[in-house]
Amino acid sequence: MTEPRLLFSKEEIQAAVRRLAGELSATYDDGVVLIAVLKGGVIFLADLVRAMTVHPLVDFLSLSSYDEGAPRVKIAKDLDHDIAGRDVVLVEDVVDTGLSLTWLLEELRRRTPRSLEVCAFLDKPARRIVPVEVRWVGLTVDEPYVCGYGLDVAERYRNLDVVAAADTMVLAEDPDAYVEALYRR
Repeated sequence: MTEPRLLFSKEEIQAAVRRLAGELSATYDDGVVLIAVLKGGVIFLADLVRAMTVHPLVDFLSLSSYDEGAPRVKIAKDLDHDIAGRDVVLVEDVVDTGLSLTWLLEELRRRTPRSLEVCAFLDKPARRIVPVEVRWVGLTVDEPYVCGYGLDVAERYRNLDVVAAADTMVLAEDPDAYVEALYRR
């Protein structure tokens, strides 16, 4: 079995979160709405909010998965707050192809926020299909598949405080294949 390869340590992740929290706090010193996409963005959002020096309004939404033959995703859980006229930052765990993010940004723009930006924990620019602007990026990665720090495999690994590269063939056979290696480190 191929062992997972550690990409980012707890310290590297926390340094990136502190940097982003400082930049967001400086930009939005009069308030901001942070919207996390469930479930992957929750851990990043929680750390980000705790490191900020301003008090953001926090909200969540969830997207349905792609259905075969369907042209795009749909909102499965919508926002609880009106974002019209507000500064909004969409907090993403990872920006990959840009397809879902582009659709979601169009949907949120229809709600007429004063401003709308993206803050991503991980960016995978090499995998981008649709160009999308990500104003704030924590870390950049070229690996096709990663897990940890909010990113899961069949609901596993999300609670790790590190990010690791994973072999999709190994995980397809056994989603628990990396549990021992990643949790005993």
